[in-house]
Amino acid sequence: MTETSAAFDLDKLPRGGPRASWLDRFLQTDRQEFLDRDDVPYRVKGSVIRSLDRMGEQMRWHEKFAELALEQVAGTPSPKILELGSGHGGLSRKILQLHPRAEVVITDVEPESVAKIRNGDLGSHPRATVKVEDATAIDAPAGTYDLAVFAQSFHHLPPKLASRVLGEGTRAAKKLLIIDVLRPPSLMLLAGLPMFFSFAAVTQGLPTAHDGFISLLRAYRPAAFRALAKAADPDIKLWTRVDGFQQVVVASKLV
Repeated sequence: MTETSAAFDLDKLPRGGPRASWLDRFLQTDRQEFLDRDDVPYRVKGSVIRSLDRMGEQMRWHEKFAELALEQVAGTPSPKILELGSGHGGLSRKILQLHPRAEVVITDVEPESVAKIRNGDLGSHPRATVKVEDATAIDAPAGTYDLAVFAQSFHHLPPKLASRVLGEGTRAAKKLLIIDVLRPPSLMLLAGLPMFFSFAAVTQGLPTAHDGFISLLRAYRPAAFRALAKAADPDIKLWTRVDGFQQVVVASKLV
């Protein structure tokens, strides 16, 4: 399978990329996380979101991700930043704390999550706007934002929607920053899954362990990101790197 044929038949694109090994293809799933299921009550989804927010604070993910975002707009005095799939608002809150002139539009497709953010401190922040927004159909003219950032959520999307986010993010913003779960090498993934699930279940609870387990199986490799970007728009340029346990992708349109 070539990248061209993978882009043509996007629904069948492996998470490891067009040339993923048979083992890597075996170690992926179409099963949804609790956060993505309409039949799961918000109290369960909320417990996962709160757990992720706690981990973000404890492991300083919010701060680290905010610094990664601000690196991308270092030359812009008053950057306008769009956060997609915010969930709990922790990343946007940290961006506002670290940059005194940044303006942030905080979005999520889940109305309950948006309502919780809006009812908190971010809802009254003078440099923040909170609203429901679908990352696959951003309601903004081209180039509205200096940066769009999508953290820890890209793996939730099947290939066709993931490709659409790359297209929309690079249309509405000058740059799109994706920070997501790193897909480990196949043998490490196979050996480590039982240990990961057991540890997460004890420390974070079963719903979070369930979603974390699925996240690892749904995470995209750089080769998959390239195929998704090519399918969205051949003019999208990608830069990828690994940062700790995170896959970092910067996408923009060729000028």
